[in-house]
Amino acid sequence: MPSNPQQLTTMAHAVDAHERRLHYGHAGAVIWLTGLSGSGKSSLAMGLEQALMRLGYSCYVLDGDNIRSGLNSDLGFGDADRSENIRRIGEVAALFADAGLVCITAFISPFQADRALARTRCKQGFHEIHVAADLAACEARDPKGLYKKARAGQLPSFTGIGSPYEPPVHPECVISTGTEALSESLTTLLDYVRHAVPLVR
Repeated sequence: MPSNPQQLTTMAHAVDAHERRLHYGHAGAVIWLTGLSGSGKSSLAMGLEQALMRLGYSCYVLDGDNIRSGLNSDLGFGDADRSENIRRIGEVAALFADAGLVCITAFISPFQADRALARTRCKQGFHEIHVAADLAACEARDPKGLYKKARAGQLPSFTGIGSPYEPPVHPECVISTGTEALSESLTTLLDYVRHAVPLVR
């Protein structure tokens, strides 16, 4: 049953954003990777996390399959559940960023409205990254065999086949994983994040 706003009292933290920035050496942020299944989101997210940690950033990846096996294991894949999946992730990512960490998310997040809501929750620290590989390239890779199942009718609401993907209109960064090597894509993404969320120590 939803909580009653009249019963809630928002607690202010004794540690502010400036203190957190000094502690971690950078501002909190959300690096939101969105793209079709098979576009390379998870590989990029994990590679980015490793590269940032080596540079001194405090960061963590929220990955689609990992989250659905735990926090969001009660959700299906219809439109309403997909939106709720992203709503919850937006809230969690916002908490990570508010804590001063760089939160990297790797979710298809197919609907613009859901990503816009996540941006609103995360405020100025939200960076939408379009992991751009077209359907043909993703289907040719098909690392999990999901496109094959979708074509066979086993996954009727699979994004790109039975359900639409709405690409970002004005993303902060576009990574062309459909036409370049993963190492090149990772370099582009790392350069973007280092510029957008610079170290201050």
